[in-house]
Amino acid sequence: MQKYNPGEVAPRTGYYNVIDANGNVLDTVSVEKGNRFPPTQSSEYQYEFKCC
Repeated sequence: MQKYNPGEVAPRTGYYNVIDANGNVLDTVSVEKGNRFPPTQSSEYQYEFKCC
């Protein structure tokens, strides 16, 4: 599954899991298409699409 970095533009509206470097889900955020992903507590964290 594709992962996104903080600051990138969301390709679609939905819920995204915040994933740490080990693949653990830390949180879930809602992002609208065209908005940027919010900053995370670590530069190693990424976002992964969860659902609509």
